[in-house]
Amino acid sequence: MIDNLILGFQTALTLENVLWCFVGVLLGTVIGLLPGLGSTTGVAVLLPITFTLEPVTALIMLAGIYYGAQYGGTITSVLISTPGEAASVVTTLDGYQMATRGRAGAALAISAIGSFIAAIISLALLIALAPPLADVALQFGPVEMFAIMILGLVIVVTFQGGAFVRGAMMAVAGLLVATVGISPGTSEERFTFGNINLLSGIPFVEVMIGLFALGEVLYQIRMGAAKPIRARFKDMVITRKDVTSSMPAILRGSGIGFGLGILPGAGSTLASFMAYGIERRVSRNRAQFGKGAIEGVASPESANNAAANANFVPTLALGIPGGATTAVLLGAFTIFGLQPGPLLFETQPDLVWGLLVSFFIGNVLLLVLNLPLAPVFAQMLRIPYGYLYPIIMLTSLVGAYSVSNNMFSVWLVFVFGLLGYLLKEFDLPSAPFVLGLVLGPLFEKSLVQTSAIGQGDLTVVFRSPIALTVFALAVAAVVLPKVVAMLRSRRRRTKVDAS
Repeated sequence: MIDNLILGFQTALTLENVLWCFVGVLLGTVIGLLPGLGSTTGVAVLLPITFTLEPVTALIMLAGIYYGAQYGGTITSVLISTPGEAASVVTTLDGYQMATRGRAGAALAISAIGSFIAAIISLALLIALAPPLADVALQFGPVEMFAIMILGLVIVVTFQGGAFVRGAMMAVAGLLVATVGISPGTSEERFTFGNINLLSGIPFVEVMIGLFALGEVLYQIRMGAAKPIRARFKDMVITRKDVTSSMPAILRGSGIGFGLGILPGAGSTLASFMAYGIERRVSRNRAQFGKGAIEGVASPESANNAAANANFVPTLALGIPGGATTAVLLGAFTIFGLQPGPLLFETQPDLVWGLLVSFFIGNVLLLVLNLPLAPVFAQMLRIPYGYLYPIIMLTSLVGAYSVSNNMFSVWLVFVFGLLGYLLKEFDLPSAPFVLGLVLGPLFEKSLVQTSAIGQGDLTVVFRSPIALTVFALAVAAVVLPKVVAMLRSRRRRTKVDAS
């Protein structure tokens, strides 16, 4: 292991590789800032410029774009409630609330610190456990992934505490919207109404831009023009108390993110949502969640980055992409004549370990770049909203159009922008809706495959020890909080009676 690490540092620390790693994380940050792009699009678009580079250099740059975009998406989530990445959606819940209270700089800084710590933890686990973890990932077939999807939905539905019915209703609405398009079981059209633009389903990027960017702008206009945030500079700088209170959330988020990241298809989005939902349950500061709790930023951001790194376990060790971006990176391996899988660790050790070590270098570069700039980014909130809202709307619509070069995308943004406004107006949670939309295709695919495995008998899920364990966790997520609340209430009554 030590020899492999030395080989990795020797490969990654050449001047050329460090330079291209810096270019990757810088481009990734910019791409993450732009609504409608994201890491998958960024890696795909910039792939051709790497053809003249050495394979290890090209992959280091592309990986830098991947995790650089994760942080870039956080910046817009915090500042203008517009997630640049799907995995940054949950950051808007508390990050934007912190920004409205003049603490945008602290939110961005804890995101950078949490992402860095998560990267170190996940990288250490990745280096030490990649081959055995790949064997674990192979144990998760359609049945087990079906159980994981249910657990994810249950945790996110319980985001709202007592408002369980509203959370469940929005999750079901997201699942229903996800059914538009071609059925994975029968290959028939569903709810397309003869519109060819809907054959591939409702595009997630347009939904995200509409719900969060346009919906927020419409709601703020409805509430009346607010004054720009005039926070003192010291309020924008992270404090030692912020770091110490966030550290448990960062560690928990890192573990959750890495655990889900090694599963093919789970991805960073599910990891960030689950980390937030669990943190909301266990945090001592749970009453502040949704109102600007710094732990509500630290946990999902750590999970996001840890999952992004863990995605490389199935990619490198099995040749199975961990998510959409790693699927594009898998294509890059093929272009360079490389075949990911168990033999890659033996035949190309300098490339594998150089790529893994570059994650550490890239995250150091991101920390150095973004930690001092967090208060500077926060100054954007000083722009009068009369100027800021048109800029947000313009970039959102241009970003939506650039995804498909089709005005249909722009109209979708308007439709879901109106929906986003209505959700805010009637105080309905958007997070369960978003995750329902994200998990819908994965949920349906695993459901169809599970049904096929059981020849129509879905009780096959109860024959899998892993699936049973996951279902037990889902039941515990619903029941335990109610049991704990009941016991606390009984304890309080006992103390009152005793006094």
